[in-house]
Amino acid sequence: MPETRTVVIAAFPGVELLEVTGPAEVFSVASRLVAGRCPAYRVVVAAAQAGPLPTAAGIELVAARSLAEVGPGVDTLLVAGAMESAGGSYQAVIAPEVVEWLATAAPAARRVGGVCAGVHLLAEAGLLAGLPATTHWLTADQLAAQHPDVAVDPEPIFIRAGRVWTCAGVTAAMDLALAMVAEDLGPAIALETARTMVMYVKRPGGQTQFSVPLSLQASADDRIDELRRWIDDHLAERISVEAMAARLNLSVRHFARVFRDCTGRTPGDYLEAVRVEAARRLLEESAHSLPAVAAASGLGSVETLHRAFRRRLGATPADYRRRFRPHATAR
Repeated sequence: MPETRTVVIAAFPGVELLEVTGPAEVFSVASRLVAGRCPAYRVVVAAAQAGPLPTAAGIELVAARSLAEVGPGVDTLLVAGAMESAGGSYQAVIAPEVVEWLATAAPAARRVGGVCAGVHLLAEAGLLAGLPATTHWLTADQLAAQHPDVAVDPEPIFIRAGRVWTCAGVTAAMDLALAMVAEDLGPAIALETARTMVMYVKRPGGQTQFSVPLSLQASADDRIDELRRWIDDHLAERISVEAMAARLNLSVRHFARVFRDCTGRTPGDYLEAVRVEAARRLLEESAHSLPAVAAASGLGSVETLHRAFRRRLGATPADYRRRFRPHATAR
């Protein structure tokens, strides 16, 4: 039986609640599932000051230790984060006291992870230079702009680069923690932990953060917003770029430029993305056959459905359904 692994979750006032409690619960459940005379994990929440710690949810946690009191012997160091809205966009909150502490504490830990916007704190401490990393798609552009030495990929739910792990939105923190449990205690314990918590069984890190409409740039052109609503209502039909341009009374070339300026995507890329998302929802929520899903989403054929899923999600439609609607049978 291995010795107890100490997991320190560094936090600060205003931190997102689930970014602390989500991973903590995964490690706690895994400990309870492992028989032995000592727990597999001991989780400690630390902040600049020990004591009550307000969170973004309005619920107080308790930091058992101050950052200065965290001694040697840390196995896993996770950094939780928070976002704030400014001028209609979201920015990661940077806690200078955590960044300063990370520069000296992180090298001593066996494993380091950034949770959602907490990834920005790792970058500020210089821990992501030259590495691939992900974070919540809302702040991925900020991370890339402020840290050009980091290979930012906004798609995966988590990325492992050696001893450094980064993950996306808050619930992805639990997927990251499950992957760590699998590394430490084996896949069987990780699987049982997921089942006990009634979680989807260990989502792979390469799964995308799925949210096509939400991840698009906000459109300043009402015509584009109206077109996007029309596309949503006519996905099963044949929609060409020429047809989209005609609805706006624009030439194809001018339309393509306007659409990309407003959404950050080409019309063809957007159309495939929303069709894949529609197919994804059908696979999760219905027992429709794959030909029916392909037809309803406008992808047309099962072959096209397969190609689009592999290109965008890194999985086949059948694999996706097994992960997210495990009791359904793909036909």
